[in-house]
Amino acid sequence: MSEFSPNILAFCCNWCSYAGADLAGVNRLQMPTNVNVIRVMCSASVKPEYVIKALSQGIDGVLVLGCHIGDCHYLTGNHRTAKRIPLTAKVVEKVGIDPRRIRLDWVSAAEGEKFQQVVTEFVEDIKSIGPNPLREVVF
Repeated sequence: MSEFSPNILAFCCNWCSYAGADLAGVNRLQMPTNVNVIRVMCSASVKPEYVIKALSQGIDGVLVLGCHIGDCHYLTGNHRTAKRIPLTAKVVEKVGIDPRRIRLDWVSAAEGEKFQQVVTEFVEDIKSIGPNPLREVVF
């Protein structure tokens, strides 16, 4: 049996964390290849429904990355995200999904190394949890 390789979805804000991901790539930092990045204009545009739908369709982990509090391009978008994502984690826990499958963090455009660290740690955390029980079995 091969080692479990989780499917991770990362929502990255255009102004900071996506630029941090770009910096990590420019600096050729090694990162897991099983992370699919979705560029959003603001972390606040990541609706709880998107996170829940991803998990319900078998994604093993959802990472939401935004600007540091106080540095949001849209002023208070990350404040909204800081409230929404923990509530979303509580909701998924109520229906039997491990809330550790959702992570929120803040990465600026100048933090390529932090982006690498956050992504790598999250992948390792999800590996320790195991596959999403809702993951479809492909024959």
